[in-house]
Amino acid sequence: MRVSVDRDRCCSSGMCVTNVPEVFDQDDDDSLVKLRQTAFRPDQFEDLRLAAQLCPGGAITVVEDGPAEAGAASVDG
Repeated sequence: MRVSVDRDRCCSSGMCVTNVPEVFDQDDDDSLVKLRQTAFRPDQFEDLRLAAQLCPGGAITVVEDGPAEAGAASVDG
């Protein structure tokens, strides 16, 4: 799984941080989304999908690597 964030689309709602605080954070200067991790565990995948669905600005993109995916994946962005 790959996750990217588009800070230009971020509206600083904090929904991502509320749902997956180990992965997402908000920048101290502008409150825009930033990634805290560079790899994701399979047990985080469902929460990452939910964060992308709940993002009001559509700033989070999740790309599935496919059914053969195993272990952690890297971050794009």
